[in-house]
Amino acid sequence: MTAVIDTPDLAVVGGGVIGLTSALAAADAGMRVVVHDAGPQERASHVAGGMLGSLGEGLPGEEALLAATSASVAQWPTLLARLGDGSQKGSGAGDTGETIATAADSLFVATTATDLEHLTRLADKVWAPALGAGREIRAIGPADIRELEGALTSRLRGGFLAMGEGAVDNRLLLARLRGALRDAGAHLRNDTITDLDAVAGRQVLLAAGAGVPQLWSGARIHRAKGEILRLTRTRWSVPPPSHVVRARVDGRMVYLVPRADGIVVGATQYESDEPGAEVSGVRDLLDDALTVMPGLASYTLAEVGVGYRPCSADGLPLIRRIDERVVVAAGHGRNGIVLAPYTAQRVLEILQHNDVQQEVGREDDVYGYEEAR
Repeated sequence: MTAVIDTPDLAVVGGGVIGLTSALAAADAGMRVVVHDAGPQERASHVAGGMLGSLGEGLPGEEALLAATSASVAQWPTLLARLGDGSQKGSGAGDTGETIATAADSLFVATTATDLEHLTRLADKVWAPALGAGREIRAIGPADIRELEGALTSRLRGGFLAMGEGAVDNRLLLARLRGALRDAGAHLRNDTITDLDAVAGRQVLLAAGAGVPQLWSGARIHRAKGEILRLTRTRWSVPPPSHVVRARVDGRMVYLVPRADGIVVGATQYESDEPGAEVSGVRDLLDDALTVMPGLASYTLAEVGVGYRPCSADGLPLIRRIDERVVVAAGHGRNGIVLAPYTAQRVLEILQHNDVQQEVGREDDVYGYEEAR
């Protein structure tokens, strides 16, 4: 086990994907790092589909967020390579040679003509202008969909194939990040921080997700409850899809994300702090998933997961210095996984240069701690 660092260069409060990815970037830059991890309970990145989708979360009026997620998608191959993805000997203790990446592309499909019209408007007005180098989106018909994913229902009206909109196994990703941090000399502590002033570290990164407001009163972040289902394949089941499938079913969105042994189905979102899964949400997810892929009926329901996404008021992540010692990275909402490498790069720039930089998409808001008080 790595020896405890008395006064690290960086103490990271939060062991989710944002905290771990930022910690690894700092360790790779030569910093001595300690991560304080309160555990996976209610953590958004533990209960996630793992989609690396910028277009899939792109909506009218959210061009700044779409630009950030698109930039981050381009950084994911580097992060996956850093974690040894696809090799027989990846980074971190306990690596089994499994591949973190579970899909390279996405299918956006529609069950009704109205659903298809909605997807087409998004493709024309929002997605197409955001495409970067090496990325492509093209319209496909029902026959194309069946050729790409034969287990999907023949009743789909059409959709779009988005190249480069892949997915990762979120839990394997977190395990590999922890292993890579240990290999890099970082120390991981299983503890709960209640006071930032008591944290030893020349600099502190506050990346505690939905728990950030408990540690910094200036956080403009609220919790949004989300549910996912984890389905496991049986010997009678059709294989999981090879693409991420994002379907619009009578106005509702449902996604099917492949895993080595099954599928993650998601996701609901409520402005609620009630514990546990809501029956109506689970019912809707199952109904919509079975509408899109009827063969899921022979899968087993392995888990109903509930997590709390840390959401900002304007949908943009909060990445900034809040005082001479503390930097915050939070408010990623549904985009924590996809934005992880982008956020880590921005955090490292702040830690190393300690200057005032413009924040993601906010023309009247900057990283400087004077404005954050």
